[in-house]
Amino acid sequence: MSALLSEELKSHTASAHARAEEAPFVAELMVGRLDAAALASLLAQSLLIYRALEGALAAHAGHPQLGGFIDSRLDRVPALERDLAFHYGPDWEAQLADGRIAVVPATAAYAEALATMGRESIEFLLAHHYVRYMGDLSGGQIISALVQRHYGIPAEGLNFYRFEQIEKTRPYKDEYRNRLDSTDFSLDQRDAILACAAESFELNRAVFVDLGALAAQPART
Repeated sequence: MSALLSEELKSHTASAHARAEEAPFVAELMVGRLDAAALASLLAQSLLIYRALEGALAAHAGHPQLGGFIDSRLDRVPALERDLAFHYGPDWEAQLADGRIAVVPATAAYAEALATMGRESIEFLLAHHYVRYMGDLSGGQIISALVQRHYGIPAEGLNFYRFEQIEKTRPYKDEYRNRLDSTDFSLDQRDAILACAAESFELNRAVFVDLGALAAQPART
């Protein structure tokens, strides 16, 4: 009997997950060595990534395997848009368009991968759906508490980390894992999901590396 997909995903991605979490940018942000601008920049990258992800997911809402995972209660784009308005002001869209809000190369590459591969591969999309949303549900409250403590950012600037339509995250995550384990994926599909999930952490780590380089640059005057 083969292992449950939820268990395989956790074990298969463990090392890539650790590498992403150990990126210096993340470590420094979480212990208070950066500033609110660094968190705002992370949120801006996240908006580009989630716009690409949620746009790709919307095209597969009726898919017999993927459709059951797509849930508007998970959507992060509206929350991220509120966060950017808080951190950058009402003209944040214009700032994003003209480069005043920096988009690092790894973010552009990640969003492009989601947009292109998301059209072609259900397995790719599910892997990224799992890594991103399950990670958000698991770590969002911890991250929010830490950045509030270190940088004094009020809740109005941290909407991304709150899932207001999901009352209890643990039952939701349990149900998600059950769906992973009960959906009829072929062996080839399972292998592809595992590989893409590990790759997702690497794509995310590359964003952290670029953000670290951006944070190290002298402030513009």
